[in-house]
Amino acid sequence: MVAPSRKVPSGKRNDSSKVFKSSKKPFKKTKDDVAARSEAMALQLEDVPDFPRGGGTSLSKTERKKIYEEVDAEFEAEERVSKRGKGGKPKKRNPSEVDELGSLFDGGLTGKRPRYANKITIKNISPGMKLLGVVTEVNQKDIVISLPGGLRGLVRASEALDFTDFGNEDDENELLRDIFSVGQLVPCFVLQLDDDNKEAGKRKIWLSLRLSLLHKGFSLDSFQSGMVVTANVKSVEDHGYILQFGLPSITGFIKKSKDGNQELKTGQLIQGVVTNIDKERKIVCLSSDPDSVAKCVTKDLSGMSFDLLIPGMMVNARVQSVLENGILLGFLMYFTGTVDLFHLQNPMCNKSWKDEYTQTKMVNARILFMDPSTRAVGLTLNPHLVGNKAPPLHVSSGDIFEEAKVVRVDKSGLLLELPSKPVSTPAYVSTYDAAEDEVNKLEKKFKEGNRIRVRILGLKQMEGLAIGTLKESAFEGPAFTHSDVKPGMVTKAKVISVDTFGAIVQFPGGLKAMCPLRHMSEFEVTKPRKKFKVGAELAFRVLGCKSKRITVTCKKTLVKSKLPILSSYADATEGLVTHGWITKIEKHGCFVRFYNGVQGFVARFELGLETGSDPSSVFHVGEVVKCRVTSAVHGTRRINLSFMINPTSVSEDDSIKLGSIVSGVIDSITPQAVTVHVKSKGLLKGTVSAEHLADHHDQAKLMLSLLRPGFELNKLLIIDIEGNNLALSSKYSLIKLAEELPSDISQLQPNSVVHGYVCNLIENGCFVRFLGRVTGFAPRSKAIDEPRADLSESFFVGQSVRANIVDINQEKSRITLSLKQSSCASIDASFIEEYFLTDEKISDLQSSDITESECSWVEKFSIGNLVKGTVHEQNDLGLVVNFDNIDNVLGFIPQYHLDGATLELGSVVEAVVLDISRAERLVDLSLRPELKNNSTKEVSNSQSKKKRRRGISKELEVHQRVSAVVEIVKEQYLILSIPEHGYTIGYASISDYNTQKLPVKQFSTGQSVVASVEALQNPSTSGRLLLLLDSVSGISETSHSKRTKNKSSCEVGSVVQAEITEIKPLEVRVNFGQSFRGRIHITEVDDINTSEEPFSKFRVGQSVSARVIAKPSHTNIKKSQLWELSAKPAILRDSSELNGIQVREQLEFVTGERVSGYVYKVDKEWVWLAISRSVTARIFILDTACEALELEEFERRFPIGKAVSGYVLTYNKEKKTVRLVQRPILDIQKSIANGGGCKTDNLDSSIPGDDATLFIHEGDILGGRISKILSGVSGLRVQIGPYVFGRVHFTEINDSWVSNPLDGFHEGQFVKCKVLEISNSSKGTLQIELSLRTSLDGMSSDHLSEASSNNVNICKRFERIEDLSPDMAIQGYVKNTMSKGCFIMLSRTLDAKVLLSNLCDTFVKDPEKEFPVGKLVTGRVLNVESLSKRVDITLKKGNAGGQPKSESYDLKQFHVGDVISGSIKRVEPYGLFITIDKTSMVGLCHKSELSDDRVEDVQARYEAGESVTAKILKLDEEKQRISLGMKSSYFMNDDDVKAQPPSEENANEAASMECDPILAAVGDFGFEKTGCERQSGTSQVLAQVESRASIPPLEVDLDDIEESGFDNNLNEKLQGVDKDEKSKRREKQKDKEEREKKIQAAEGRLLENHPPESADEFEKLVRSSPNSSFVWIKYMAFMLSLADIEKARSIAERALRTINIREEDEKLNIWVAYFNLENEHGSPPEEAVKKVFERARQYCDPKKVYHALLGVYERTAQYKLADKLLDEMIKKFKQSCKVWLRKVQSYLKQNEEDIQSIVNRALLCLPRHKHIKFISQTAILEFKCGVAERGRSLFEGVLREYPKRTDLWSVYLDQEIRLGEVDVIRSLFERAISLSLPPKKMKFLFKKFLEYEKSAGDEERVEYVKQRAMEYANSVLA
Repeated sequence: MVAPSRKVPSGKRNDSSKVFKSSKKPFKKTKDDVAARSEAMALQLEDVPDFPRGGGTSLSKTERKKIYEEVDAEFEAEERVSKRGKGGKPKKRNPSEVDELGSLFDGGLTGKRPRYANKITIKNISPGMKLLGVVTEVNQKDIVISLPGGLRGLVRASEALDFTDFGNEDDENELLRDIFSVGQLVPCFVLQLDDDNKEAGKRKIWLSLRLSLLHKGFSLDSFQSGMVVTANVKSVEDHGYILQFGLPSITGFIKKSKDGNQELKTGQLIQGVVTNIDKERKIVCLSSDPDSVAKCVTKDLSGMSFDLLIPGMMVNARVQSVLENGILLGFLMYFTGTVDLFHLQNPMCNKSWKDEYTQTKMVNARILFMDPSTRAVGLTLNPHLVGNKAPPLHVSSGDIFEEAKVVRVDKSGLLLELPSKPVSTPAYVSTYDAAEDEVNKLEKKFKEGNRIRVRILGLKQMEGLAIGTLKESAFEGPAFTHSDVKPGMVTKAKVISVDTFGAIVQFPGGLKAMCPLRHMSEFEVTKPRKKFKVGAELAFRVLGCKSKRITVTCKKTLVKSKLPILSSYADATEGLVTHGWITKIEKHGCFVRFYNGVQGFVARFELGLETGSDPSSVFHVGEVVKCRVTSAVHGTRRINLSFMINPTSVSEDDSIKLGSIVSGVIDSITPQAVTVHVKSKGLLKGTVSAEHLADHHDQAKLMLSLLRPGFELNKLLIIDIEGNNLALSSKYSLIKLAEELPSDISQLQPNSVVHGYVCNLIENGCFVRFLGRVTGFAPRSKAIDEPRADLSESFFVGQSVRANIVDINQEKSRITLSLKQSSCASIDASFIEEYFLTDEKISDLQSSDITESECSWVEKFSIGNLVKGTVHEQNDLGLVVNFDNIDNVLGFIPQYHLDGATLELGSVVEAVVLDISRAERLVDLSLRPELKNNSTKEVSNSQSKKKRRRGISKELEVHQRVSAVVEIVKEQYLILSIPEHGYTIGYASISDYNTQKLPVKQFSTGQSVVASVEALQNPSTSGRLLLLLDSVSGISETSHSKRTKNKSSCEVGSVVQAEITEIKPLEVRVNFGQSFRGRIHITEVDDINTSEEPFSKFRVGQSVSARVIAKPSHTNIKKSQLWELSAKPAILRDSSELNGIQVREQLEFVTGERVSGYVYKVDKEWVWLAISRSVTARIFILDTACEALELEEFERRFPIGKAVSGYVLTYNKEKKTVRLVQRPILDIQKSIANGGGCKTDNLDSSIPGDDATLFIHEGDILGGRISKILSGVSGLRVQIGPYVFGRVHFTEINDSWVSNPLDGFHEGQFVKCKVLEISNSSKGTLQIELSLRTSLDGMSSDHLSEASSNNVNICKRFERIEDLSPDMAIQGYVKNTMSKGCFIMLSRTLDAKVLLSNLCDTFVKDPEKEFPVGKLVTGRVLNVESLSKRVDITLKKGNAGGQPKSESYDLKQFHVGDVISGSIKRVEPYGLFITIDKTSMVGLCHKSELSDDRVEDVQARYEAGESVTAKILKLDEEKQRISLGMKSSYFMNDDDVKAQPPSEENANEAASMECDPILAAVGDFGFEKTGCERQSGTSQVLAQVESRASIPPLEVDLDDIEESGFDNNLNEKLQGVDKDEKSKRREKQKDKEEREKKIQAAEGRLLENHPPESADEFEKLVRSSPNSSFVWIKYMAFMLSLADIEKARSIAERALRTINIREEDEKLNIWVAYFNLENEHGSPPEEAVKKVFERARQYCDPKKVYHALLGVYERTAQYKLADKLLDEMIKKFKQSCKVWLRKVQSYLKQNEEDIQSIVNRALLCLPRHKHIKFISQTAILEFKCGVAERGRSLFEGVLREYPKRTDLWSVYLDQEIRLGEVDVIRSLFERAISLSLPPKKMKFLFKKFLEYEKSAGDEERVEYVKQRAMEYANSVLA
């Protein structure tokens, strides 16, 4: 904000009419001059004066009469206006003198040379001006700009930019801070000024930074290369930034710097040099190099207008003349501007500055401001501004410099050099600030070079100048700047304005402060203007100074206070006494504020008030109070205070402490509490709140209404001490257990139940307090059993409760409680006992005024006795009875107790007393015979009564459970009778402490209930027998229950009644006897440890019979001593069973014995069981099951507490542990053990010893875990025990012969295995041979048994050499390969040898490479030697089938010329190898014999597996070769030969594809055309596919071809191939690809002929063909047919992981199938498909994935999703013709009309070379499924541009021919043949025309076309 101007009071000062002449009248000043001056400088950021500019005034005559002449001190930002004083006259001014105070000029236009330089002041600044400013502050909603002359302007956030369509509105502050920085030079445009009626200093200047205003009048021609322009960053692009100049059609661009240093943000204001202008696109390119921008000078351009001048523009200028306070410059040919004295090149120039600027001197200047209205221009030569940087300032306001040097003395002031660091700073002191008194001539008092003392008043940012003062008062002021103001400072200040919110006061130094309304006086001020008079000088105290806002107080108590000042939380120390003022009053205390915002809290008990008084009635907000700090926590900024300055001790009496019982006399009573005088040594007061008068809420209210001052309260419990006041309670539940109530958190024990009271209720829980401030919290979930109940409806503040301690956090001092009735129910009758005792108190209070004789009526009645009365009244409820000699006492007989008797009024009845209500003076009676017969007649002898009671006591015992009958239902309790004990009358409460406010269970008269006797008749129970209902006790536990329990013996073997206090997973905690605690272990509940959940029949609070079986273990902690008890029926029946227990404790277990226990711990390897109280057992994970799935869910299968059985394997007496296994130990003698035999005693306690007797038999089925996958063909290492491992041979891993049996196995995997053999190695270690083959006995699961039975032959292994015979076909794995041959593993016991000559039909160059270790091979047995156990086999394929070679290649059955049928076995570049049907012979059809025409690419035309017909051309019996031919001419004359039928597609497969949505959905993105789409022959490849052996080279190798003489050229080519290594590699790669294709084709045929019928068969298939999407998708479809969707998903995921990354098409097929799966079965489908789609885009070509998903949506008619996806595709692939065509096709299918808009959009997006393709394809779509006319128009349009494109004509004609409109077709042909095209194209058109006419069958038209063709030919020839 712009600070207000400083006005001098009228008549105090006269100013000179001339600037450079001394005034004729001296200045007259007051003391306030310095104050006014300093105040403005402090409040305004840069409120500094300008230089006086002299000359005559431009004011009007009226202004001259009203205002004294103004002194334009050269450094004033606004004018000091003196009001006219008494007798004062205005000075006459010379009208010829020119004063530039209020106006600017343009000497360039008027031709007059000015005397003074142009300056900007608050008077002459006007809207429309353009100025250069510097950013000094960036706020949330505005920017503060420092302007020339010390002015300050504001820029609203909306005026900072031309565009606001970026950034968040909520983050506006960050937005401005991001794009503007302090110190940044910016060009500004003046929008408006505030009204003139405001003071000059208060008028705000509103600016704009919008370039549309600064660049108004600019056009593209205005931009010139080398010109510096200002621009905003509009957007950030990849290679640069788009700029905005504020002009609608012109944009800019600036490239990003290569070094990356230049990072601009959107909206940022930058300057750049124009480097290039693209006038066509209207783009201006800039360079933002700082050096180039700073040095760039605007060129002289002819015709440049004034509007094109921009502040900040640098120009070359020439000095025209020197003015009084500056220089006049000419620039850009036509323009002139002035430079004032403080914008010269040397800011600290002396008097001879004019000599430096000679006429015509050239200088570089920068435009500072310009006024379009007067066309005035201000320039600057300041070196910093010329360098495009803001001048630095190294001083701040308020600084004092002792040695400032005088540089220049002017008539208007002094120029000083301040010794600041790092460089000196210029400062100016005006004449007004040079001294306290008026100085006529500064030259006399100050000389150049003098050193003087100066203080900084303010700063001029744009000039780099400081404003100073030399006045002594400026140095003496207590607070000159805001930094000088300290909280608590006392100072005098003058009131300058008063408003409703307070007063504004001014310090002597000029600072302003606010005195809030509440601080104007000690009391409330209603009329502030009467209290404070403007101009009055008062004493104030500073409250605080924040953000340059000073707050003061005028409260006399605070101003005159001598107490310490509390201005920070760190100053708050315990015991500190200080003054503060109240800011807020609440019921629980007051908030007190101190200096600098520090705040504290005074608790209610520290207020020093009378009990029950309201704080708001004693104190008021704003009141000054003296308080004492009681405690302070600096970290949390909390201060606790007290108004009691001198704390007094509560009492010297030791009895006055928390938890002690006191008595007192009632002093006063309020509706909320009772105040009592406590009887003690000191005079203490205590307070009993209304809720603490009784445990029952209703009784507490009644007690409060009956109490009177002077009454004595005998038993009061001190529950809290608040200062000098005691908080007391009269609750019976607290007083009874006062000694055991906790006063500290350390006294609490978890799982104990403690009495307390509710102190606060919130929505989320309930706070319960005990003694003092010990408070616990019961969360909502633990407060009530019913989760949905409202806490406020379940509890009330002050309610007595029983709380179960759930958790104690000592660090945070947090106590978590449970108030649930299920865990906190009463275990005694204290609740009903308190009710009757309180009822007696209330009765005594009510009868306090009645004589003793009248109070003795109660003694005349005794419960259970017979009394006589007279019937007084009868109604529906019963009879009212009067008693003789007893007034005001009535008896009542309910209807139920009349026993059907009809009595008349006045008759005498004899009835039994059931209850006596002393408060209501009512006696309940009964006439029921069973009650009367067992009652006692009315007697006066008290001894007989005692005898009777004694008899009852003998019959009934405490804690005895009895059955009772409800006689009367009262509001709070039931009156019961016990039939089994002479109908004794008892009383039971129907609610409990925690359920007082909850709905109670409804009882009815005559209802039978079960209860326990808790108190016999005695004075404390008012002579009543008290019972506890089972329905109320529910679950009860308390640490004090030992008081109410009957004593019992605690000898081992004795049977006790124990009460359950806690149920744990493995034990039940009980209390028994008087103070004994014990436990019943989970194994001591049932005779046999096999029942599930043995504790389910127990509940907390239940009483159970148990026998003590062991004493507690020795321990120092008394509370943890637990007796061992047993509840087993057998032990309870006979104590002799204890002997068995002791035997069991001796750990006498027999190996193989079956034992049971309960799970108490499960980890990753073991499950731990409790066998008995001290014996534990453990079972290893692999001993719990043999199935892999069960082992994986090991931890889930054994929940804590589950009953588990097992067989003893080992045991250890020392550790008391037993090792179990879950499989029976059948034969110990044949079992295997690491350590030999069975150990039974003193086992080694080490862990390996625990494995000493792991029994394993041959043939056992075990669970195992793969510990290591061995290298090569070593197999697997499998763990079958904790420290026992076995080996799985390579041939025992899989049933089938698969290429890599280790696939699918990983370390840590669980497997099911069978023990094959157990042996000892030569080293003495145990060797166990295992097998994973599912075909073995006991290995197959139920769902695999059928599959395994079908694969007996495949699964067969030859274990003995006797099982082999010559010519037997076998399979095996390569074990080792050498140069002479290799060894083959046939089984785990048999190996075979293959010589090099028998490895292959062809020459094997590198056996190790072609037969690597682990390769699966198929061969035939050649020789078997049983004695030497040697087996020789051959792998030659020609003989592998078992036939002799001579038989398999018998060429005599064929003759040259025979026509044979066969299938293509292999395709080579030089020809085809064909397998002849029904034989194993292969012939070669050379490339030249394939067709009568030349065949360029054999591989593209033929594929392996195709069925073909060929003719035998040549037979070579020596080399066993057949030459074939397939030319058509070979078969034309053979009538006998029947043509082979074409390949038929498999109908079954087509049907399955059609019904399978996954397969059908592959659609266009399906499999590559492999052999699975054609009919398969009986190729040998098919037979090998089952085992997925890689397809070896065909039988006829290259060497044979070279010798065959088929073609000499071919031989040469092949020899060249051998020589070329690169060609070899290419050939190998090609062979590999061909083999893969053949395998895929064979897979398809295998599926076609033998489709898998189980998951295992599919598993074999996918292992053999891991990269075949066809197989994987078939597998998914199979799972879907079984409705196992999750399994299908897992197969899809597995396929995506398994298929090689290079097989993109195969992976895409899986993704498409996955789309269809989720589209059909996803939940919900749309989201499921979307998730899969997002994943697919990351792994495959996104465009293909989009098309695939689109196809899915279109096939399933989900057109909305398809349209949405198409829109997304268009955005992503806008240059794809195929995408646009799909969009067009979609529109046409949905009969949309707006096709043209799609076409237009597509043509805009597609590259030009794709337009023809798109238009033609769109036209075809229109013809097929749209409107033919639109298709014609599209064709016509494209043919107009490309009339010579015969392909377009052909397509157009084809579409018309398809429609069949003859006239249209012929007219189109006529147009086509009329074109002048090259002869070749014309020939094509004529030929097409002729074919059409021939097909139409019109001979005349045929002749006509021929004639036209002849005419064209003649014309061409001519």
